[in-house]
Amino acid sequence: MTTPTRPTPADIRRARADNPKMRERDLALQLGVSEAELVGAYCGESVKRIRADANALLLGLEPVGEVMALTRNDSAVHEKIGVYGNVRTGERASVVLAKEIDLRVFPSVWAHGFSVEKSDGETVRRSLQFFDARGEAVHKVHLRPSSDLAAFRKLEESLATDDQSPEVNVSAPTPKAESDSTVVAVDDLRERWTTMTDVHQFSGILRSLKLSRQQALRAIGHDYAWQLDGDSVTAMMNNAANEQIPIMCFVGNKGCIQIHSGPVQTIKPMGPWLNVMDPTFHLHLRTDHIREVWAVRKPNTDGRVTSIEAYGAEGELIIQFFGLRKEGRAERDDWRMLAEGLPRQREQTAA
Repeated sequence: MTTPTRPTPADIRRARADNPKMRERDLALQLGVSEAELVGAYCGESVKRIRADANALLLGLEPVGEVMALTRNDSAVHEKIGVYGNVRTGERASVVLAKEIDLRVFPSVWAHGFSVEKSDGETVRRSLQFFDARGEAVHKVHLRPSSDLAAFRKLEESLATDDQSPEVNVSAPTPKAESDSTVVAVDDLRERWTTMTDVHQFSGILRSLKLSRQQALRAIGHDYAWQLDGDSVTAMMNNAANEQIPIMCFVGNKGCIQIHSGPVQTIKPMGPWLNVMDPTFHLHLRTDHIREVWAVRKPNTDGRVTSIEAYGAEGELIIQFFGLRKEGRAERDDWRMLAEGLPRQREQTAA
């Protein structure tokens, strides 16, 4: 059996010229390459390779002014317009806690970086794009009309690298894990769950018990987690918009999590996409990728916190929602009523 030859940068550029309107992610999938390889094929032309130094990027972005921050996974795209600021960097994790742009960044995942310019003959669009070792998009920063171009050029120069090869070496995709047959110690799980004092302890509980998120949700019992009807995310978003209930919306990948905090207003479905098109927040969610939706209660020092979580076909967390809440304050009653009033999956209706 002959192994297909991987497209060269020249092959990729020809395919792009033949499909000028196709989205980069879709064209990369069609060609059997990563998005990083597709972007990198233009190094020396409209693209410059830069260092994928997450902390240097975050510390250098504030002078650039208003930009659009974009974080995505295979099923959701999260866009926030604002200014990077209030940055705290670390070796394992860094945060951006600005008014509009709220990020949790994991620098070790960032592997490839590019400065990209695109022109339609009238307008030049500029962005900084970062990818993991497999070539999957981690985070992108798109300039806005009001962005400071001189500050952008200074940041770009600070991230410059001598390597401008159009060939991008990416790691092979990680083989999909087989169905986990781990036996869940329900009593242990419930003891740890019920004694949580902070929702951030949940990840540690999963690691300690070697459980996936869905294994824990299925085992904990309906007093703490229950499965919702598949259309519950759409219903929740429409209700939150209609009743002006401020929410927190998390979308992430292994290298970055991006958060919107506040109300949502303009909800627009388009085919399989559920879109939010507000002045500083855009969300594009593939609802047809959602296989399970869960409502989850976690104890904390202020009572309990309720989340709505949507999962894909392979158990991956696509998107997560909370009611907007400040530390030290109880969860909003209107959010809790909204979450608890969403239709449950039929077999759980009587639970």
